[in-house]
Amino acid sequence: MSSVLASAELTASPPPTSNRRREAVLLFITMIWGATFLVVQIGLSWAGPYTFVGLRFATAALLLALALRGQLAGLSRRELQAGALVGISAFFGYTLQTVGLQGISSSKSAFLTALYVPMVPLLQWALYRRPPRVMALLAVVLAFVGTVLLSNPAGLDWQFGLHDALTVGCAAAVAFEIILISRYAKGLDPARLAFVQLVVVALLCAPVAVLNAEAAPQWTPGLLACLGSMACATAFIQFAMNWAQQTVPATRATVIYAMEPVWAGIVGRLAGERLGVLGVLGGALIVLSVMVSELRWPRRKAPPAAS
Repeated sequence: MSSVLASAELTASPPPTSNRRREAVLLFITMIWGATFLVVQIGLSWAGPYTFVGLRFATAALLLALALRGQLAGLSRRELQAGALVGISAFFGYTLQTVGLQGISSSKSAFLTALYVPMVPLLQWALYRRPPRVMALLAVVLAFVGTVLLSNPAGLDWQFGLHDALTVGCAAAVAFEIILISRYAKGLDPARLAFVQLVVVALLCAPVAVLNAEAAPQWTPGLLACLGSMACATAFIQFAMNWAQQTVPATRATVIYAMEPVWAGIVGRLAGERLGVLGVLGGALIVLSVMVSELRWPRRKAPPAAS
């Protein structure tokens, strides 16, 4: 599998001006993530976490298949392999965070999950010998600090146990998902690639739900509404990530994805939650990081040649 996927090339050049539209789509994805947090919480009232995620991704795959119609017949071997790799990473990102939340607070989970922000450039450097640009690295630091502040670290329990380790594993899985999409999505059909990813997550969730002895879902109108809305959002998100990250570098995409807790904080504020001074400062740092990642470190001019 690795020999086939190794033929895909990394995009080493900085994002061109035409990437603005793709970056805007990634920013819109973070708005959806932030807005759907409450929907997921409501949906979990009628279904277990793995059951809900499995049904959500299965329904999203069905909707995407209906939209693609006969195009699925053109699935290539590379699309199947790349989609499976990304789907496995996405599955571990969802499940490890869910299991971790059974033993730690949601604020500590948000803090540890935020480790994916610095992990992306570090893993790229380690795996592909691609050191990040100075301004991109500064943007990653700002985004990570902002995300940590949004998670309210003042009241966190700093003991490290099994559930903490699982949540760190979730952060690593999210980082790998971002890197894999940027590495392998180029040249592949983003819709077919998204379909494979959705199917893989749905199939992997089913046995985990059984092993976790989750009860059968309660088929209420509320659950159907939550599943329908989340399935539409999930199908669009997976397609849009594959399409946008064909040219947007992984580090730049990571900084944009860090906007998700900002939107979640805004939605929470509208729902009556208080953000606090640290939360406001964290959100401001994340917004600043997105702007900083656009800057280029000035290069030294070569001295004039002697006449």
